Amino acid sequence: MHALLALALAFALLPSLAAGDAIVRSNAMQATTIVEFFIDEGRILVELEIGAADMAAFRNLMPDGIYERMGYPPRPVAERLQEFFSRDLPILGQDAEPLSGSVLEIGPRERIVRDSITGEPLPTKEGDRPETVVMARLVYPFEGQPETLTFSGPPGASLGFVVYHRGVAVNDFRYLGRGVVLDLDWDDPWYTRFRIRGLLRQYAESMSGFIYVEPYEVRKEVIVRPLDLQAWVDLGLEGRETIPAEIQPELKRRVAEFLRDHQPVEIDGETIVPELARIHFLERTLRTSRVIDPPEDLDIYSAVLGVIFVYPTDGLPERVTMEWDLWSERLQKVPASAVDQAGPLPTFLEPGRRVLEWQNFLKNPELPTLTDVVPPPSSIARAALWLRWILLAAAVGAVVWMRGRPGARAPLALAILASALGLFWMARDARVDEARSREVVTALLHNIYRAFDHRDDERIYDVLEQSATGDLLERIYLDTRRGLVLANQGGARAKVKEIELEAIATERADGGSFRADVTWNVSGSVGHWGHVHQRRNRVRAELWVAPVDGDWKLIDLELIEEERL
Repeated sequence: MHALLALALAFALLPSLAAGDAIVRSNAMQATTIVEFFIDEGRILVELEIGAADMAAFRNLMPDGIYERMGYPPRPVAERLQEFFSRDLPILGQDAEPLSGSVLEIGPRERIVRDSITGEPLPTKEGDRPETVVMARLVYPFEGQPETLTFSGPPGASLGFVVYHRGVAVNDFRYLGRGVVLDLDWDDPWYTRFRIRGLLRQYAESMSGFIYVEPYEVRKEVIVRPLDLQAWVDLGLEGRETIPAEIQPELKRRVAEFLRDHQPVEIDGETIVPELARIHFLERTLRTSRVIDPPEDLDIYSAVLGVIFVYPTDGLPERVTMEWDLWSERLQKVPASAVDQAGPLPTFLEPGRRVLEWQNFLKNPELPTLTDVVPPPSSIARAALWLRWILLAAAVGAVVWMRGRPGARAPLALAILASALGLFWMARDARVDEARSREVVTALLHNIYRAFDHRDDERIYDVLEQSATGDLLERIYLDTRRGLVLANQGGARAKVKEIELEAIATERADGGSFRADVTWNVSGSVGHWGHVHQRRNRVRAELWVAPVDGDWKLIDLELIEEERL
């Protein structure tokens, strides 16, 4: 039972993208033919998956036997390949002449199953029968470091493509047309760009900044490439091609120390010194961002850091600003967003408009507050449950006894009857029926979750102590705190937004306590790295509730089932 406690009360909010960066979906990773270009020193390696519908467009690449079975007259393969590399799938150098090419490998293979958003390869599920495609590996050698390359696909083919320059993805999966020009940056391939804006990858900027405004805290998050930050602070990256795992702790320390004094944040007109909450190397995709853990050696050009600073507040502020103060010749536009309960408000910061501002325009802000829990029946009310019937019987007996004997005994009988009626009135507060149990359980669950709106552990524990007791108090504190942290996001903590009691069935127990079979729904969200994720779960559990020192408290819990909605 104890091992399952975290599932019931922790509400482990695993990421489910709800809002954040706008993602342009092209479905290019589902194209008939997929081509990946890998640009390195002296060559371009090309990997192709050619679907059956595009075989005619790639006929000049096919071996003689397949070419002729497709119904084409015999033709020397050398002549066909020359046409293929110069006209069908040409790559033009900066002199506008097609690069020569050669075939390294060609043959049948099962199609790679790809993620519908990112295009990343996915494992084949048991029972799936992937399409058979023609796989080909080509190479286009070149001399020197050309400033531009021009790519074209075969006319009539449905070609989804992506280009990598020295391991850095230049674009997200898109359809390849004719004559798209790529400007190459050999000093830093992060800045290699297609001239067509529609081929700019989602995360093209080297730095971005976000502010999150919540009751009790404001967070500043900065995503930055260490290689770009090297222009302002020595991170020991000079001459390196990778960032080894062993130097990463010291690098992160220097970055955090440097950024603490930059992008100043004002809360209601006051500049506050932030607390460093977390700093991690990240792997970012179109679908999500994850912390790289355990540490590993990273490519210096694509490595990015996520840094989070926290500013504690007393409640929900009215105005928060962050001023971006890092600019360079290359860094002239910074993606930014202010995030609150209504969601993110994305924008771009520029040297002439460098302040990200949030104002409290929320019409009905959700401020976490504790719910008053109706107290257990008092000892007097519980005693009234037993005495009311005795006094009622005595009153009835007195009335019968005094029949025909009016006089001095009448006031005594009326007093006994009035006392009995008074006890009946008092006893109504001692009845813990289904409605009262529902009210008590709803309030206790609400207050337990609300405790984790606070940042300070001591304050969390103090609030929990109002709703739970004994060994259960410590278990709820540890397991819920652990469960609300997203392990794959480096410690980001989810915020529970709503608890809704769906069903309850109660049974009385000894000592005025009761057992409740309860089903409730809990909704929450977590914001980090520019995204807001949401989750909703249904939980069924048995709760044991008892009066402790004059208050209702949860004394035990057993999970029955939990499902994601």
